Amino acid sequence: MFSIGGLLVFCGLLAQATAQLGALPLPVGLGQALPLAVTPALPSGPTDLAKGLTSGLSNGLLSGGLLGILENLPLLDILKPGGGTSGGLLGGLVGGLLEKVTSVIPGLDNIIDLKVTDPQLLELGLVQSPDGHRLYVTIPLGLKLGVKTPLVGSLLELAVKLNITAELLAVKDKQDRIHLVLGDCTHSPGSLHISLLDGLGSLPIQSLLDSLTGVLNKVLPELVQGKVCPLVNGVLSQLDVTLVHDIVNKLIHGLEFVIKV
Repeated sequence: MFSIGGLLVFCGLLAQATAQLGALPLPVGLGQALPLAVTPALPSGPTDLAKGLTSGLSNGLLSGGLLGILENLPLLDILKPGGGTSGGLLGGLVGGLLEKVTSVIPGLDNIIDLKVTDPQLLELGLVQSPDGHRLYVTIPLGLKLGVKTPLVGSLLELAVKLNITAELLAVKDKQDRIHLVLGDCTHSPGSLHISLLDGLGSLPIQSLLDSLTGVLNKVLPELVQGKVCPLVNGVLSQLDVTLVHDIVNKLIHGLEFVIKV
């Protein structure tokens, strides 16, 4: 038989347990519905637009053969005496310069091999104009140049980096349809960097490298620009229609959607 004191203790424990159980949520189906879980907010539309554009352009450039185009740049033909006077993109722009350089610097006109290797497309950059109506896409390119000449006797390897900047605009055609089109497309001033990766640093070699770098500074940006810009123009027409439509609407109204870092 329980004593009165023991009964009081038991009743107290039972009341405490009941209170604790009452504080716990009831299972679904027992008269109490669980609150709906709050779904995390999806990334904002503007952020998706910027990422979608740079991703689409990057994939389009690669699938369009950008790396192969860079690897097959006709640099050796251009550096040969008279090679820049054959017309085309460069035409006579560098012909006279090359003739002067090759006549002054021994060895530059005797380059027997000049190969482009390891072409790369690095991460694209995206900036929106202050008025919000234009986009500027930075296309950073990297490659290596293997140079061989009797003066050196072995292969010199140069690292080259260059940025191409493409302006994107929203324009209206005769049917009042608005498209995303390529505006100015050029190499970024001062973005060309050439450095020696491998090779001896003797005075004759350094003289050759200085001369070669000087010529490449005048020839390479225009040459790459002439190959890459038409490719960018073609990629724009292949972008996702919905993505382009949303971007164009932002640009027309001058709405910011490129996050400034």
